[in-house]
Amino acid sequence: MAKISPSSEQHIEDLDLAGGIPAVCKELDDLLNTSVKTVSGKTVGQIAQSAVNRNQDVIHPKANAYSASGGLTIMFGNLAPEGAVVKSAAVAPEMMVHKGPARIYNSEAQATAAIQVNAINKGDVIVVRYEGPKGGPGMPEMLTPTSMLSGMGMDKEVALITDGRFSGATRGSAIGHVSPEAASGGPIAALKDGDTISINIPGHKLDVELSDIEIDARLAALPNFEPKIKTGYLKRYSEMVASASTGAVFLK
Repeated sequence: MAKISPSSEQHIEDLDLAGGIPAVCKELDDLLNTSVKTVSGKTVGQIAQSAVNRNQDVIHPKANAYSASGGLTIMFGNLAPEGAVVKSAAVAPEMMVHKGPARIYNSEAQATAAIQVNAINKGDVIVVRYEGPKGGPGMPEMLTPTSMLSGMGMDKEVALITDGRFSGATRGSAIGHVSPEAASGGPIAALKDGDTISINIPGHKLDVELSDIEIDARLAALPNFEPKIKTGYLKRYSEMVASASTGAVFLK
């Protein structure tokens, strides 16, 4: 219904001036449970009823929506058996389907350093792993490498996948929450430089062009994961946290 920076040149204040979330709700009122009460004491329907869409260039009518589905896409494949997430509303059309060689980095810091020295080539798929709930620990945000790629104008040329997470400020073909994560022995841990990764966002697919036998053999040859932090609460968290696909909650 609306695209806000960095997905467009419109900003949150433009949405507010156009009528804000109440106006979005009014455009979608036949799809919402309008009887639900909000913190104001009013129902969603009461708030939407009094709203006005003052700028249909900012808040599109439902008949002219940006997309028939939401701004996020969930992807699966042999690289993400439990799923991965991409903010598809902020992906350039030319990157919705992409195939390229993997460039492997075992931390955000490694990937950032490579980008800083222009070690990334057009068409590459940057892989940032061991940044998931267990590996991070705590699933840190991978905003630095994606913001650098965008600033260099490479967000339409390079993809990035990670078992870490992204915020709403991310744009480009940045696929996060890859599950299972590398620290838990997910397929992302089996990747090597040069492996061909296939991304198909409309098709909800994220794959590496390797056989299951090769992936299993590579994973079996890996040493046991060593947590970065070996004392205190973060050690306990790393030992007990579940997959991002289940909300990165504690295992019982």
